[in-house]
Amino acid sequence: MSDGIMKRMGLIFRSKANKALDRAEDPRETLDYSYQKQLELLQKVRRGVADVATSRKRLELQLTQLQQQSSKYEDQGRKALSLGREDLAREALTRKASMQSQINDLQVQYQQLQAEEEKLTLASQRLQAKVDAFRTKKETIKATYTAAQAQTRIAESFSGISEEMGDVGLAIQRAEDKTAQMQARAGAIDELLASGALDDASGLGRKDDIEAELERVAGGSDVELELARMKAELTGGSPASGPQAIEQGRPQDAAQQQQQDTPRINYNK
Repeated sequence: MSDGIMKRMGLIFRSKANKALDRAEDPRETLDYSYQKQLELLQKVRRGVADVATSRKRLELQLTQLQQQSSKYEDQGRKALSLGREDLAREALTRKASMQSQINDLQVQYQQLQAEEEKLTLASQRLQAKVDAFRTKKETIKATYTAAQAQTRIAESFSGISEEMGDVGLAIQRAEDKTAQMQARAGAIDELLASGALDDASGLGRKDDIEAELERVAGGSDVELELARMKAELTGGSPASGPQAIEQGRPQDAAQQQQQDTPRINYNK
């Protein structure tokens, strides 16, 4: 398999996966997750501040003890010197000088820890402000998204383009199409039975020649009545009603037809 096909398959897979993830993602859940991670980070910073403060406090206690011990050596040296024990006084001052070196080192560490504590405290305050601002923005976005989602669902329900309403609309359309198809089929079968193209197997709809002729004559009578009514409307007269008008008209038509059919004899020949 060529590299081009592999790249294309990879692109298709990534695009479909991205589309599926986009459908599954809920912005409100993403915002809540981001807020939770920020809270965890803020908690870590606060623990760091507490640890630094604890270390600073320990150094402060050690400094206090060393300073007290240094003051004690100084008092002991002064007392030994007053008693004429210069050797003891010198030893006490030597120990005080050694302890003062430790005090100086601890003071440097104390100042560093104090600066670190202030830095972490400031960072914690800034992060707290950012977290509070993000929480406010998060809730605003969630409320806006929820309102927009509700409006979209209502609009889709009214317009019928939502998935649920779309399924209902398709079901109604299929039912209407099937009903129209059945009606058309029934009408076509009735027409074929009436014309004789199809035989009625039950025998109920079959007509003999006399019945068909009677129906044809009745249909012709209706046509003659309608024609007589239209003629009367055009001439301004009143048409004869019922079959009487037809019966009155038929002998005259027969006499005229007979006169036309009878050959005329020329007696002048």
